[in-house]
Amino acid sequence: MTQPDEVIASMHDPRLTDPRAELVDRTGLAEEDVDQVVRLMNALRGWHEAAERMSKASQRYMRLNETDMKALRYLIAAHNQQRLVTPGMLSAHLQISTASTTKLLDRLERGGHVTRAPHPTDRRALTVAVTDETRADARQTVGRQHAHRFRVAASMSREERDAAIRFLEALTATEQQD
Repeated sequence: MTQPDEVIASMHDPRLTDPRAELVDRTGLAEEDVDQVVRLMNALRGWHEAAERMSKASQRYMRLNETDMKALRYLIAAHNQQRLVTPGMLSAHLQISTASTTKLLDRLERGGHVTRAPHPTDRRALTVAVTDETRADARQTVGRQHAHRFRVAASMSREERDAAIRFLEALTATEQQD
């Protein structure tokens, strides 16, 4: 009897999902190569699921949604670079309307995550900054997770990192192929 994990693991195996090779060309690949590609795809699925769980855990901890977290990451990066952020810049980064940005900032300000202040050189503009408390909370959650991932990447050789970069960039480019 097939176990649920075996079914999930086989979802990336073209020998099972595309037995007549109508979509996945396996010409010239030995069985061991197909096995390795399937293991790679399963490892990628595992990473994706782990990343989703970590993201959701951070969102729950900070009581924020995904767009809120993306906004805070942007504001923290700007703070670390000593750059001012306007609501318009945040709107452009998040690719949301100015009305949605206003609602987002209202929500984040009520939650004590951001402050708004007059722009120092443009009297018509405002600046947005993340609070020290939220920056510290993000450092303990998202920052700590990033540090673990950085250590894993740093432990690889340059050649291994180059191969991983090529693979992930090529995988990202498949989005435009359909």
